[in-house]
Amino acid sequence: MGVPEKIKAIEEEMKRTQIHKHTEHHIGLLKAKLSKLKAEQEASQRSRSSGGPGFEVKKGGDCTVVLIGLPSVGKSTLLNRLTNAKSKVAGYAFTTLTVVPGLLEYNGAKMQILDLPGIISGAATGSGRGRRVLSVARNADLILLVLDVFQPDQVTTLRNELYEMGIRLNTQPPRITIEPSSQGGLGINTTCALTKISEATIRAILNVYKINQANVIIREDITDDQLIDVATGNRMYVPALTILNKVDLVSPKYVEEVRKRIGEDFIAVSADQNLNVETIKEAIYNRLNFIRVYLKPRSGSPDFKEPLIVTAGSRVSDVCTKIHRKFAGEAKYALVSGSSVRFSPQRVGMDHVLNDRDVVTIIK
Repeated sequence: MGVPEKIKAIEEEMKRTQIHKHTEHHIGLLKAKLSKLKAEQEASQRSRSSGGPGFEVKKGGDCTVVLIGLPSVGKSTLLNRLTNAKSKVAGYAFTTLTVVPGLLEYNGAKMQILDLPGIISGAATGSGRGRRVLSVARNADLILLVLDVFQPDQVTTLRNELYEMGIRLNTQPPRITIEPSSQGGLGINTTCALTKISEATIRAILNVYKINQANVIIREDITDDQLIDVATGNRMYVPALTILNKVDLVSPKYVEEVRKRIGEDFIAVSADQNLNVETIKEAIYNRLNFIRVYLKPRSGSPDFKEPLIVTAGSRVSDVCTKIHRKFAGEAKYALVSGSSVRFSPQRVGMDHVLNDRDVVTIIK
């Protein structure tokens, strides 16, 4: 029996199995086997394919944002509104056949926006070149889920396809540490009560991945899916925003009904009418959690025109690394003016956490 047949057999068994307390262990084991087989199948498909043109995009700017949606939802028009790109626009499906980049400049940040070809149901398994499209999203810093106002339930399809590609939206990696050891078998330590998974299921899942010699530390109440994600080791955790496009064609009441129907928040826009596009720009910037750091030479004025863009919580050492990889090793300390220090300028160490609009002088 080949891998595709094994996958189908497990999926059918999962459909037949009723989920209750007595089958939790069995279901968790089936999920682990299924995930492992799918990973093997993906690796085999990747080794046989060359990737093709149009899907290799060099990352640029301070981040990469991708537009994901089904065909004809208005992604190309939205890209053109957000950036200086000239993505082809037409009133029929599959207009965009390659990845089209554009650059959004906002609050000093330069954000690369990628318009991806529309995906369809089954994209994660290869339908409509879907795997090549979704693979671009795995390396994104932010994903915009673009929906047609008349088909808002498409959001479920998009989320499912991204999930199948190992992309976890708007969530953090589980607080699980697996440290391989050369002896002692499998040691499991928890810092909280586990109510969603038993220790027996944990051991069985890890055994599927041949993790039998390791120290496992679990710091939160996890599910079997979360443990499988950590054991698989190739999941990407990406923030996302949902965009409901073409709202100029419906009433405000209809938009509110959609909000209740799909059960999640979104930004209502009309790319065609340039409605609320500025709201998207602000939301992208805020969701990426950026702060601006102004660099100042030791004897000179700060560069307020070209801030260095880093994420909130960044330290002086992170700023040095962004300037140049070797620079962090040469820096001794920094002089900082701004809200992160008690007085300005204040001498701080490399671990000092910076705030938005801080002025920084790096001393080598």
